[in-house]
Amino acid sequence: MRSNHLEIRPLSGTVGAEIGEVDLSAPLPDGTVAGIRDVLAEYGVVVFRDQTLTPEQHIAAARRFGDINVNRFFAHADGYPEIALVSKEPDQTANIGGGWHTDHSYDSHPALGSMLYAHEVPPSGGDTMFASMYAAYDALSDGLKQTLSGLRAVHSSRHVFGVERAAMKGRIGNPELATQDAIHPVVITHPESKKRALYVNPGFTLRFDGWTAEESRPLLSYLYQHASRPEFTCRLRWRNGSLAFWDNRSTWHYALNDYQGERRLMHRITIEGGPLH
Repeated sequence: MRSNHLEIRPLSGTVGAEIGEVDLSAPLPDGTVAGIRDVLAEYGVVVFRDQTLTPEQHIAAARRFGDINVNRFFAHADGYPEIALVSKEPDQTANIGGGWHTDHSYDSHPALGSMLYAHEVPPSGGDTMFASMYAAYDALSDGLKQTLSGLRAVHSSRHVFGVERAAMKGRIGNPELATQDAIHPVVITHPESKKRALYVNPGFTLRFDGWTAEESRPLLSYLYQHASRPEFTCRLRWRNGSLAFWDNRSTWHYALNDYQGERRLMHRITIEGGPLH
């Protein structure tokens, strides 16, 4: 399949696509950038294989899609604050991102997306799951869609990165900076594709606005179980030199922690977004 001269190979029936024959180390023509944006908006995740990127080239490619968010909590690559380190050493048991979530939903202007580049991956394991919030919304009943259409939800960074959580020494820190709270519609219209998407996630959503946490829990639990159904997901098997660019407005992701005793090193750049409606 081709779109605007890009070679596209879908990863599943609902989410994700590989884009072939694009060298992210070279300056990207405007037409290629526009094509990647279109594929990202449609599929939620785009994957580029066999890339060889310096930090400067990674940053330059990301800047073609928007301003870069300098992460408050992650350790960064030496000399490159724009690049967050997503790492796990052989002697560490906990990984980063080991649960379904959407990055930066706790910000008033959530991130557009992230570009994660694989420097070192284990021989097996360490895959990332993605779930389509387009597909999750489309599969809801008309009655539940109507109920959700008037709801907003509270998101926060405090319970994940704040002082009450033990930091991952050397990997996650600055708990005093975890002061972000935001309220977003439970169902959003994607600003580019114009599709409707479910916008709550198990990582950062606390409750519905105007509801107690106890009142919110049954419906949120149902939505989380529904949205992670296998038919709404794809599984990305990493190789060294792979880069995944995902859209935080239309997907969840989950980093699998099934590679104990092995090293995994990724560089992540997050791209700023705007308000959601």
